[in-house]
Order: sequence, then structure tokens, then C-alpha cells
Amino acid sequence: MSMSLGKAEINVTPLIDVLLVLIIIFMVVLPQHSAGLPAVVPQPASLDAEPVPNDQDIIVSVNRDRSISINQQPIAIERLQERLRAIFATRATRILFVRGHRDLDFQEIATVIDLAKGADVFQVGLMTE
Repeated sequence: MSMSLGKAEINVTPLIDVLLVLIIIFMVVLPQHSAGLPAVVPQPASLDAEPVPNDQDIIVSVNRDRSISINQQPIAIERLQERLRAIFATRATRILFVRGHRDLDFQEIATVIDLAKGADVFQVGLMTE
């Protein structure tokens, strides 16, 4: 019997067993699905669909000085919810876009979203610059 000193082999079978046990533990511990808000992915428009005119879009802008405007028409924040109810009373789709200035805190934007939800507008999109 001779021993070769130049070759050393590592037995990897125990390492693979430990790895498989860890994978099984992580699969059991981690939840199968995460709970969160439902998100709707935008779908591409069909080829035969008519384009929707942009005059139907309602955009509420929160400017740098915290003034609010609906489609470039200034309005006081106290009258915003009332005005949104009047606008969406005759519309079939209740979609609102909110654009906020980049220097504002999200609290100002969240206030507008809250007022829109109070006016029964539940589909609110956020616009970026």
C-alpha cells in the first residue's frame, strides 16, 4: 500500500446533504404567496381600438407652492372633493391622474389621493415628470 501525498479529495456528499436540507427548510419557512395590494399590469392596446381623446383625462396637479389645479385650472383644496364628485358624476370611467412636484413630500400627494377616494374615485394613477 502506498499513499500519494499530492492528491487530496474532499468528500462532498455531506455538504450536498446539508445544502438539500437547507433548501427544504427555506421552502417550508418562506410563505408560498405574499399578501399585498392588487396590481393591474397595463395591457397593450389592440390594433382596431379607437384612441381615447386626451380631453377625457382628469389630472390633478400639486404644484411646488402646494397649490392644486385640475387640468390646469386652479382650485382650493377645500373644494377639491366637491369638484371631483361633480366631474365624475356623469362619467362612466372613474380614473384620476395625480401629478406632484418632485420637491414635495408624499404627504401632500396622499392628501389629494385621500380626497379623491372620498369622492368615490378609486382608480388613481401617479404621474412622474
